[in-house]
Amino acid sequence: MQEIKGRYVDIDAREIYGAVVTINDAGRIERIERDPERDRRGWFIMPGFVDAHVHVESSMLLPVEFAKLAVVHGTVATVSDPHEIANVMGMEGVEYMIDNARHTPLSINFGAPSCVPATAAETAGAVLDSHRVTDLLARPDIRYLSEVMNYPGVLHGDSEVLAKIAAARAAGKPVDGHAPGLRGAAATAYAAAGISTDHECTTAAEARDKLAAGMKILIREGSAARNYAALEELIDEFPDRLMFCTDDSHPDDLLAGHINRLVIRAVRGGHDVFDVLRIACRNAVDHYGLDVGQLRVGDRADFIQVDDLRHFGIMATWIGGKKVAEAGAHFLSDYRPEPINNFNCGLKKPEDFRAAAGPAGGKIRVIEVTDGEITTGARELTPVLDGDGRPVSAPERDLLKIAVVNRYADAPPAVGFVTGMKLQRGAIASSVAHDSHNIVVVGVDDDAICRMVNAIITERGGIAAGRDEYLEVLPLPVAGIMSLDTGPRVAARYGEISGFVRRKLRCGLQAPFMTLSFLALLVIPKLKLSDLGLFDGEAFEAVDLWVKE
Repeated sequence: MQEIKGRYVDIDAREIYGAVVTINDAGRIERIERDPERDRRGWFIMPGFVDAHVHVESSMLLPVEFAKLAVVHGTVATVSDPHEIANVMGMEGVEYMIDNARHTPLSINFGAPSCVPATAAETAGAVLDSHRVTDLLARPDIRYLSEVMNYPGVLHGDSEVLAKIAAARAAGKPVDGHAPGLRGAAATAYAAAGISTDHECTTAAEARDKLAAGMKILIREGSAARNYAALEELIDEFPDRLMFCTDDSHPDDLLAGHINRLVIRAVRGGHDVFDVLRIACRNAVDHYGLDVGQLRVGDRADFIQVDDLRHFGIMATWIGGKKVAEAGAHFLSDYRPEPINNFNCGLKKPEDFRAAAGPAGGKIRVIEVTDGEITTGARELTPVLDGDGRPVSAPERDLLKIAVVNRYADAPPAVGFVTGMKLQRGAIASSVAHDSHNIVVVGVDDDAICRMVNAIITERGGIAAGRDEYLEVLPLPVAGIMSLDTGPRVAARYGEISGFVRRKLRCGLQAPFMTLSFLALLVIPKLKLSDLGLFDGEAFEAVDLWVKE
């Protein structure tokens, strides 16, 4: 038996009182007894935080390394969609993540990826059809159907999409949504198909439409998409129907904080602490039916101790009755299996990245980036042409070439243009490119673009940045999207390269590689680029580079 003494935060009764929490040898709460002597002293004892939607792969870390960073911030569980590695490696990738997660006490709850590939307008490394997804959903270690990103398929009755949703409902497991910008009757129809959540709302009005349709809303604050400010007003009205999530957090952000940062922000913003803790600790556990303790008698002893209920300094994190972190240090073990990968393209030449010539005086479609957002706009601009009439980068106009290279086979790169990247020199590239994880690159000239792409091909995955003969690379040997190194080392290297991009390449974005990684995500409106060409995410169809008059 272990006894933990302090001020008990009772979310159900909405009160705080001195207590002694007794943990038995099985790692469960044996009893909770009031202790008036501790009503005003001692650390606060409360349920741990849950990230209600996160792709562990986006941290560039293996689950065991992700866990080491998460637990020091008071996270005891995640709801995790492994579709990033599934799009690269298929079932082998899903099994790899599940096996790795077994080697950490952090409760990582995986879903069955619903979108592998995400669309037919890109080349992925695998296909998980409705039969494979049905088999996954029959497993007890698969908790839900992961985000259904093909919302046009839901609305238009695509048989494969609906079969996956039907399989989840038959298994009694919730279905996660992904429907950016969907409003009104369309949101109602999407929810009526069985979709229970959405994490893509960027306005309170959009969220209210989805709440009215019966969905639960995840307030997301990740490395690229930051929606807390837009959705904060919902906290006081819907504390029983909201959750917090990060979705995609790069390692430097995860090193600094996790769900605890959202909790601190909400409480400091004047929201009721019990409502905030319900959102951060309780709602995801109830919605997904997670085996995560909630500080009730008989529960598994998953909880945290914090210094106060405003700053939420994490003094200790407990999972399964064992202290896994204290005062910023974790007590978790290492586990580094052999990497798996799927990288089969050859080196490229600068001329491979030439754009197609168009009509004299014609305009091209240009992806418009907004810093801090993963949605993009679409513009029609008159390009700068070379001697052959081909459009080229014009950094003085913030008009840069973007290319996506198929990493699964040798094929001509797809070439387009982007504005808003604010890159003045060289090029940046990444094989972390949602969701198919082909190579995406933006640069000021074809030579720089080619060098960055070839650096990533040589490493069989990574992020790269450079100018002239200078090159910076972070290798990602696991499926081309994750490192085998520790979280702090990956975070430090990632920070160094990001700093190089901002300082030496004069890029004005706060998270250049995170922004870059979403420029190939076709299911987020509006204009994106896959290895097969430009794609209009609102019309859900391919479009040409040159605008037809």
